[in-house]
Amino acid sequence: MGGAKVGVWCAHGEGQALFPDPAVEKRVLDSGLAPIRYVDTSGSATERYPFNPNGSPHGIAALCSANGRHLAMMPHPERCFLAWQLPHSPPEVGLDPYGAGPWLRLFQNAREWAEANPRPADA
Repeated sequence: MGGAKVGVWCAHGEGQALFPDPAVEKRVLDSGLAPIRYVDTSGSATERYPFNPNGSPHGIAALCSANGRHLAMMPHPERCFLAWQLPHSPPEVGLDPYGAGPWLRLFQNAREWAEANPRPADA
């Protein structure tokens, strides 16, 4: 899904990425541990409302662990994994209104990754 710009439901009045320690923020950004961002209409990460509903720095919408096993995100892709559940889908995207939405790929990718990377016995 790298580079995809897809609408998603957001339903949180509180919560945002906060980095009291600038070194942690730098590590997150430099290590690519913020894989999902809120973007504006030009596709640039933003802190501006309404594109970023909580003002999260650098448009951070999700964080993942260094090993890729854990993903924590603020938006709700589980609410729009079918095309008809999307808040908006431009006609030129060509989604079947009765088919899968683009967010289903997130869940498919997670399952495929977990199957290909079994948990170590000592973890």
